[in-house]
Amino acid sequence: MTDTSTPPDARSAALRQDTPGQDTLRQDSELIAAAVGAAGRGMIDRETVAEVVALCAVAGEHLLVVGPPGTAKSQAVRRVAGQLGGRYFEYLLGRFTEPNELFGPVDLRGLREGRVEFETAGMLPEAEIAFLDEVFLGSTAVLNTLLGLLNERVFRRGGTVLASPLRVCVGAANHLPEDPALAAFADRFLARVFVEPVADARLEDLLEAGRRPAAALTGNGDLLGALDRLTAAARDCDLDGVTPLLATALRRLRAAGVPVGDRRAVRSQRLVAAAAVLDGRDAATARDLWVLPLIAPTADTQALARDTLADLIEKAANTSLTHAAEELSRSTAARAERLARTGAALLAEHRGLPEGRDSRLRLEAALREIDAGFVPADLPAALAGIRAELVAAVAPS
Repeated sequence: MTDTSTPPDARSAALRQDTPGQDTLRQDSELIAAAVGAAGRGMIDRETVAEVVALCAVAGEHLLVVGPPGTAKSQAVRRVAGQLGGRYFEYLLGRFTEPNELFGPVDLRGLREGRVEFETAGMLPEAEIAFLDEVFLGSTAVLNTLLGLLNERVFRRGGTVLASPLRVCVGAANHLPEDPALAAFADRFLARVFVEPVADARLEDLLEAGRRPAAALTGNGDLLGALDRLTAAARDCDLDGVTPLLATALRRLRAAGVPVGDRRAVRSQRLVAAAAVLDGRDAATARDLWVLPLIAPTADTQALARDTLADLIEKAANTSLTHAAEELSRSTAARAERLARTGAALLAEHRGLPEGRDSRLRLEAALREIDAGFVPADLPAALAGIRAELVAAVAPS
């Protein structure tokens, strides 16, 4: 945490200087960005889901993904987990799911000695990333045990008490529950992402992606170290400068009718801090407020949150989570970050491939999107450089 006894101007100057700690922060954020980018490659319109999984993993919060069946919710989470590495647990819940299917069976040797303990190896209590499909269909026994695990990262059942390494649990559902009894459980998922079937305009992309064989994803266990360092940096992130803006934003959301309770308001700071460190910074700014619509509980209130906060998040962006920042803020700065990263990735891929029509068409499509979104005078310097490289790459040889 930055020493608040330092005058603000001096503190800002210090934060702008490159330090070994900040170099590591940027390197770790780039590693996670590359992993999430690889996870999203080949999926159409699911990049935001993948990026918010990483955001929540750094923030130490849980994510709820809501959308109709067949919208690649589980695929997105599975691919991110495959890239980040670590122990992964996935399960489809139903009305008759037994607790031991998630948390492990009774240890029979202990039972013979009069102890009720559970064998948790390979089960949810020992997972680092978890995905629970149809999460609201679990029985009361399942959800009550799960609630404690999500809240405290501690598994308690019978005589078993186990500290869980769980970084993020992603719950998925086809729709939000109507039963008020499930409200407390649903509230433990701070961030929400709502997905719809791929839009008609991108059906050709979807069909093409569906014809291609799925790319093999190999997790890199070393990324868990980067994830842990970013999580520690987020806990120490300087939020002083952004607190007045954050309070203003939360007041606006409440006044507009977006339900934000005290617990969600306080925990929203974790998302802001995680966004900052994933952008390579140890102090949060207005650039990180794009995460706030994630805490709105429904798709309608998320849209309302974006509109309500439009002037506060108009300059929001993130170099690692480009799709999520753009979708949640609708800012030109976030669009520029996303186009620059996409263009750079396409150029790198193009250079490694033999000359071909498909590669050239993708470069031309990226160039058209840049020109449709920005007039030349408004092009940020980084994006202008990428545009120049795209022009050179598609020019007749």
